[in-house]
Amino acid sequence: MLSLDRPWTEYEFVAFDTETSGAYPIGYDIVEFGAVKWKGGQVIDTYQTLIKPREPMGDFVIGIHGITNEMVADAPLMRDKIQEIRKFMEGSILMAHHAPFDMGFVAFEFEKYKIPFPTEPALCTSLLARQLIPESPNHKLQTLITVLKLDRGAAHRAQDDARNCLSVGLECMNRLGPMTLLSEVIRKVGKSLTWDQYTVLTGADSLSQKIIEAVEKKLPMDIVYEGGSTSGETRRIAPIGIVRNPDGDYVMAKCFRDAAQKRFYLKKIKDAAVAY
Repeated sequence: MLSLDRPWTEYEFVAFDTETSGAYPIGYDIVEFGAVKWKGGQVIDTYQTLIKPREPMGDFVIGIHGITNEMVADAPLMRDKIQEIRKFMEGSILMAHHAPFDMGFVAFEFEKYKIPFPTEPALCTSLLARQLIPESPNHKLQTLITVLKLDRGAAHRAQDDARNCLSVGLECMNRLGPMTLLSEVIRKVGKSLTWDQYTVLTGADSLSQKIIEAVEKKLPMDIVYEGGSTSGETRRIAPIGIVRNPDGDYVMAKCFRDAAQKRFYLKKIKDAAVAY
């Protein structure tokens, strides 16, 4: 097991970022992965690739990251790049901004292609910045870039966001001091982030298996949900994706009854069936 009791400056770090076709794993895909590797005070390597999603992207998400369907039409599939991504991470302390989002998407791909999870710790630079960059009005990456006067690059493109994530992480750790132990840096994050927290397929219970099937086959589900004004009644939903969350895992879905997109906590779903 990797020792965490050396100064952070002695470790190798990989900051990574994903751009996706939507907000939730399983239902949506990674369309770009970018990463930057740092060691000994300098960037020593970079990695970037576009990924072809299963389905065309909508205008809303294209407007966020600027990656068009034409740009990924001839891009490699995730199955052809996932080993490279895993190899680039190997042996490094990982960091991402709003790490649970990126880890959720990447973890699903590791599971799907039966690739072992990284064993190294992961840091969330958003949580770290909340503790160590208090002068920022919020802790979105683009705001922190402005506050720290970093080179913005192309906002919401994976390579530039990964580079800026690294800069934010290094600024935070420099404020702690170069002799600060990595274990203290992790403590400052406030939450332990490990890849197995984001498993979806491994050890999936009956409910999760049904949700995964419904998402992948684009089928509705009938659930009995304990909560809301119609608690205990059967309602129909169209699942979009599962989110692993420290406050309770949930399925994001369109609720036919309310004609709205809502989250349904798995622990409150008392019965469920895929509507074939």
